[in-house]
Amino acid sequence: MKISIIGGGGLVGSSAAFALQLGKVVREIALVDVNQELAEGQALDLLHGAPSTADQIISSGSYEHIPESDVICITAGSRRKPDESRLDLIQRNTDLFVSILDEISHAGPKDTALVLVVSNPVDILTYVAADRLKLPRQQVIGLGTQLDTIRFRSLIARELQIPPTQVAALILGEHGDSMVPIWSSATAAGLPLEKFPSWNAQSATQIFARTKGSGAEVIGKKGGAGFAVGVAIRDVVHSVALDQRRILPVSTVQEGCYGIRDVAFSVPTVVGRSGVVDRLEVELWPKELHGLRQSATLLRKTLTTVLDRISAVVA
Repeated sequence: MKISIIGGGGLVGSSAAFALQLGKVVREIALVDVNQELAEGQALDLLHGAPSTADQIISSGSYEHIPESDVICITAGSRRKPDESRLDLIQRNTDLFVSILDEISHAGPKDTALVLVVSNPVDILTYVAADRLKLPRQQVIGLGTQLDTIRFRSLIARELQIPPTQVAALILGEHGDSMVPIWSSATAAGLPLEKFPSWNAQSATQIFARTKGSGAEVIGKKGGAGFAVGVAIRDVVHSVALDQRRILPVSTVQEGCYGIRDVAFSVPTVVGRSGVVDRLEVELWPKELHGLRQSATLLRKTLTTVLDRISAVVA
């Protein structure tokens, strides 16, 4: 399997490439970036580690890699400027993203190619990609709340002082302010969290608040998130490459799950070689379901503004 990472010279793209190299599953990793020298440097750095990792093809370049790619991962995007509103950033990133989609379409992706959207705002851009690319919607997936979910699990594990791999918990909805923690099914070592003596309502509130602010916290301390998002991307790509059919909280255009349609956001999604295999409408507490529907409503308002802008630019 070949994956092309657009924005592969940047922190997120290169971290994803490194995680995939260590994962030893994909056959070829191509780094595509407007700064071709930076992409070449990242590819060379990865190549130097290949003898101790896996027999993979590591390359760099431009959109000539797209026709041969099984997965096209889009990580390119701009950071928020001082005094810039969230909507201004969304519009600026959307303009860049649409130009990337046009380049992908012009290059001619495979009919079976999957597009994995990582650029933010990921839910808005996942919808735009599904709308503009001539691919079945099940082949367009956004990273969604997969990153939030592994952050959430790591913080629960630290609070309970247990191994992180023994925590099962989900964040659903928007990858953003309206994300929804799913406490109703959260477990540690197979046990409900309230079975642990150190667990209480205050712990839950603090952990979710820190989860929601994790992106800003990492950016404030090191300039940008890389390692964890790279691992989250690897989780999705491996589920595709190995047809694992793992249930992941990824963003896709909804078609009725929880009564929600025509907006992209995260619900429990079965991910396999064909992309979205199924969506699972697991039982939620009433307040969780309300939060999920509210998240969809808020996203839809922003999406309408973005789509109107795209239409006006095209016209």
